[in-house]
Amino acid sequence: MQNLISKNEKFFIAGANGMVGSAINKALIEKGYGNQSKGGLILTPSRKDLDLQNQKDVFNWFKKNQPTVVVICAAKVGGIMANNNSPYEFLIENLKIQTNIIEASFLNNVKRLLFLGSSCIYPKLSPQPIKEEYLLTGPLEKTNEAYALAKISGIKLCEKLRYQYRFDVISVMPTNLYGPKDRYDDLNSHVLPALIKRFHEAKEKNKEFVHCWGTGKPLREFLHVDDLAQACIFLLENWSPKYDPSEKEANLNYLNIGSYDEISIRKLAEKISNIVQYKGDIIWDTSKPDGTPRKKLDISRIKALGWEPKIDLDTGLKNTYINFIDENIPYTKQ
Repeated sequence: MQNLISKNEKFFIAGANGMVGSAINKALIEKGYGNQSKGGLILTPSRKDLDLQNQKDVFNWFKKNQPTVVVICAAKVGGIMANNNSPYEFLIENLKIQTNIIEASFLNNVKRLLFLGSSCIYPKLSPQPIKEEYLLTGPLEKTNEAYALAKISGIKLCEKLRYQYRFDVISVMPTNLYGPKDRYDDLNSHVLPALIKRFHEAKEKNKEFVHCWGTGKPLREFLHVDDLAQACIFLLENWSPKYDPSEKEANLNYLNIGSYDEISIRKLAEKISNIVQYKGDIIWDTSKPDGTPRKKLDISRIKALGWEPKIDLDTGLKNTYINFIDENIPYTKQ
């Protein structure tokens, strides 16, 4: 395949300090991108340096820095509780962030743009595994509807720009992610980091039991963030959907990125409990919501292009717990 990006690109990673952005930044450097001696550069402004919700700031930043490749990892994210409690913020903040960056990229002639969506864009009761074309075929899961609507809007904005103006933008729909630099706070954590923190805290404080939400029956797949980073770079280098108005599938500008690991929340909790070496009991609070019963992505399209995940769940979880300890030393000493 012809490489669609070169080593002298000027990358802008929006959200570079987060779990996904930092993984992509690391992977780009490992592949030789961003080497200033070869004309490359990776721009990773912090939230303090660039307010992505401020359209004027974003437009001025693009005019000044002129990136050639943009990766949008920045987003307001959180678990079921956060999504339930703050739907307005999840919708409006994500709409502002992604729209500002996408429009600024288009107006400043960015060479390639990659937008990160989410598997929550698909209907709650999608056939399994979930194919890309199932988007907008049914109602969304209510607990994260606002976040999903924002991401769907971003995907469709990218799609229309590609269709109407031939702007080179692609989108990816990753499954549930985990790995270094994940969020471990009580309100904004997703299920896997929330369980790591909960079991670690219970072990440190010698608690007799740990409460977990729901029945534990829902099935989820998990993808290590380093696998996602490799997939994103692979697609930037190799995938450019061809425009053909007579072929609907050829117009598809977004791809699923998933793993081979699917596990019930109950078994995940037990697995994490064992890794943490917590000896107490697990009590399931069935008064709390389960969320979507199953969410397994069909990754046949990206596999056909030549990419597949490499990090299995057991290995990934063990390494993630080590990362958690390293990144949260003050917390573990409380």
